[in-house]
Parts: sequence; structure tokens; C-alpha cells
Amino acid sequence: MSQSLDPASAAALERFKAQRVTAIYRLDLIAKGATISYEDGTPIDMASEKARLEAVVADMDRRIARLEKAAG
Repeated sequence: MSQSLDPASAAALERFKAQRVTAIYRLDLIAKGATISYEDGTPIDMASEKARLEAVVADMDRRIARLEKAAG
């Protein structure tokens, strides 16, 4: 018997998926040479930012899979 998510949980899952898409888009921009800086102009270490975003996406993938499996 499969369960479905309640409307609030389903909406939260969709928002979470959208956040994942945004993180992947940012990784793509980094791969294309984009750079970012803090408000004071100090550049952000893009290698560290790439590693951070990769970890975020991997974590999101695990969470999404778990939620979708629970939803049936």
C-alpha cells in the first residue's frame, strides 16, 4: 500500500526540488568560470564553493529520494 504526501509536505518537497535545481544551476555557472564575491568585494574561493554546492546537491538527492520513497 503506497502512501501519498499531504499537500503541505508535497509543496515542501517541490520547493526543495526547486532549491536543488538552483544549486545545480550555480554549479554550472561555476563550471563556466563564474566568480562571486562578498559585499565588501572580497572574492569567494570558487573551489570551496563548488565543493560546498556538490555536497548540498548530494544531500538533497538523498533527502528527495527518501521522501519520494516514503510517499510511495
